[in-house]
Amino acid sequence: MAAFERAIVMGYRYLETDVRVTSDGVALAFHDTTLDRVTDQRGRVCELPWNQVRHARIDGRERIPLLVDLLAAWPHARVNIDIKAEHCIGPTIDAIRRTGSIDRVCVGAFSGSRVAAMRRVLGPRLCTSLGPREAFALRAAAWLGRRPRRGPGRCAQVPARIGGVPFVDARYLASAHRLGLPVHVWTINRRAEMIRLLDLGVDGLMTDAADVLRELLLERGQWLASAAED
Repeated sequence: MAAFERAIVMGYRYLETDVRVTSDGVALAFHDTTLDRVTDQRGRVCELPWNQVRHARIDGRERIPLLVDLLAAWPHARVNIDIKAEHCIGPTIDAIRRTGSIDRVCVGAFSGSRVAAMRRVLGPRLCTSLGPREAFALRAAAWLGRRPRRGPGRCAQVPARIGGVPFVDARYLASAHRLGLPVHVWTINRRAEMIRLLDLGVDGLMTDAADVLRELLLERGQWLASAAED
């Protein structure tokens, strides 16, 4: 939780996390498939019970946070949730319901079926990003100069490039904004790329370099607007 707390202390009100689920159905705010890379334990998260995973420490100090704890910790913050696998859907829904946080989360995934499942269960109150097909359909419409169709997604959360080819450009932004969709781009850690995308007109950046982005937004006079939105 320390990284999330640092972001809150810096003034951020939008957090982002991936979700993994243990073998006994406990939803974690955790990115990797395994514990190996960032903790002092080993094994696939989905094959281990929470009673075992709870002993893992990130950098030898921090416990892996539960999704429910993250959602409850800062009721004024919005949380973007990336659902990493099908078996994560149910526990994520449970965490959202238990914390009453449906109006301050946005759910996305690299799978349209996962996004659709969340929409079916939690209904139109739930904010979801475009699924992969929807994001590419918007890209195709922008390339072809056609009017895009509006679906249930409330924002486009996409990479700046795919395979070295620019995905987000002025035409993509124009198509998205024509539908009232803000565009959030991930994961942008280089200052020069942040500047390029902000100049282009993107609405949000996902980054691991929160301090770099904050400094840049302050320089541009955009920080207060970004941090004050709730």
